[in-house]
Amino acid sequence: MIPTLKNKRPWKWILSLGVLVLVGVVMLVSIRWRGTTMSSDADDLKLLREAYEAILNNYVEKPDSKKLVGKMVDGMLATLDPHSAYLPPEPFHEMEVQMSGSFGGVGIELGTKDGKLTVIAPIDDTPAFRAGILANDHIARIDGKSTQGMNISAAVKIMRGEKGTPVTLTIMRADSAKPLLFKLQRDTIKLKSLKSRLLDSGYGFIRISQFQERTGSDFKEALQKLHEQSGGTLKGLVIDLRFNPGGLINSCVEVGNCFIGDDINNTAIVSIKGRAPEANRVYNATLGTKEPRYPIIVLINGGSASASEILAGALQDHKRAIVMGTQSFGKGSVQSIIPVRGNGAVKLTTALYYTPSGRSIQAKGIVPDVEVPNITPLPAKEKMAEFKEKDLEKSLAADGKPEEPKPALQAGAHGGMTRDVDVQKDYQLRRAVELLQSMTMLKEKGF
Repeated sequence: MIPTLKNKRPWKWILSLGVLVLVGVVMLVSIRWRGTTMSSDADDLKLLREAYEAILNNYVEKPDSKKLVGKMVDGMLATLDPHSAYLPPEPFHEMEVQMSGSFGGVGIELGTKDGKLTVIAPIDDTPAFRAGILANDHIARIDGKSTQGMNISAAVKIMRGEKGTPVTLTIMRADSAKPLLFKLQRDTIKLKSLKSRLLDSGYGFIRISQFQERTGSDFKEALQKLHEQSGGTLKGLVIDLRFNPGGLINSCVEVGNCFIGDDINNTAIVSIKGRAPEANRVYNATLGTKEPRYPIIVLINGGSASASEILAGALQDHKRAIVMGTQSFGKGSVQSIIPVRGNGAVKLTTALYYTPSGRSIQAKGIVPDVEVPNITPLPAKEKMAEFKEKDLEKSLAADGKPEEPKPALQAGAHGGMTRDVDVQKDYQLRRAVELLQSMTMLKEKGF
């Protein structure tokens, strides 16, 4: 029998009802699962609050609730990784100052010697430097307050202040029987994150100690000066990133941008990848005029971390530099600073760094192209008198004109010789200069 239209409708109704029941079950399971998760989070937070209230109400001595909460946050972050941490207001502010590279003060690098607050060195062109404060001066008083038992952080806090405000330092100096009084006016102190100089004729050297806000622009200025000092064009460059702990990624990218970006299809400097979509990003070089393709040596060691590893890895991947030294630290994680109430901040690991070729830096570091340990160079042996064919008795005379004696190797000549005292003391730097000179010689000879 062929079923009629009336017989079909109940089946459709039953099928629709079944679908609705199935959808309802799925929704119910989903809601209950989500509710379980939310309930679990709520229970965890409830446990935290109960523990906090128990300590606050029952501890043998009344605890400082503010410190207690700070330690609770500290404890949570400490379980994640070594770089995630809670920054109370003062450390957070100090970190901001360090990254900005400028603050109001007198310009003194402080340390302690024999338990006394001591000047390590006055910073060039600062109120302390202009007033004549010297290294090893003992700061006995700051604005009349004794520094006995005062730590460096407390002293820094007192000496820093707005530009134009006064501060008086009482100094004890080894060759002075009486205390010296220095009445200073605070000024804007700019911390230099890099130093540059010409190592040899045509060979530049730039040391970056940390990537701060102004490092990128300072690097470009340093390059320009080196070009001028070398007569227009550099033969080679050493970028020293040893013991550079990192800093701001934007400044690192700005330095890399000086050398990368002449190929439109290959502009990546670093990529970061995290759990949240907004944490994923690729930092690319801008297209345009770049530094001439002279040879570059990047020096790294176990103290090179984070942003310094990014720069070394980018120049290595783009075949723009030879990396020399020892394997870097291997800090390839990104920390985001999230301000929280009370003027503090949470420093939280949110992503990992990857070089342009996709290499992860985390726990691996950058492996140098040329491994050179930092050893103390042996003293040069006295040159012994050379005995040659022409010195033999009755030797035949040379055919043609005698060869003119070559002048002694001067600074700038090939072969690794240089007059720079620091180069002679720094084995890794000396090897870097020798390699640059060898590369220049091979180029000049047409190899």
